[in-house]
Amino acid sequence: MAGFMAQALAEAAAAGTRGEVPVGAVIVRDGRVIARAGNRVEELGDPTAHAEMLAIRAATAPGDRRLEDCDLYVTLEPCPMCAAAISLARVRRLYFGAYDPKGGGVEHGAKVFDHSTCHHRPEIYGGLEESRAALLLRDFFAARR
Repeated sequence: MAGFMAQALAEAAAAGTRGEVPVGAVIVRDGRVIARAGNRVEELGDPTAHAEMLAIRAATAPGDRRLEDCDLYVTLEPCPMCAAAISLARVRRLYFGAYDPKGGGVEHGAKVFDHSTCHHRPEIYGGLEESRAALLLRDFFAARR
């Protein structure tokens, strides 16, 4: 588990180096990483190019949008958009690092998985490598001020 979050943290660090908000994600099936991504919002000029969205796109196959046997590791609590995509993809388990009281959509804000209209709620484990994930974000934004 910690090894997969370490890989997500590496993706986040790479995103930060590219000038993106340092968020990284990996998707795991049967103990193997099948997709990985870091934020690419600025690079692609795409507000939906969050690490989670890019990893989900990379992990799904044509004609099969479900990731029912997969776990997602992401360094920051997913926003409402990403939480909705996680639900639609039927991700089995969500592991995330830092909590996001301002923009999160899982434990904060919209709490997407708590709505009666949400068709799938993954198992959720927050706070993995929280201090490391939060430090990446703090350092990134401090350097921009």
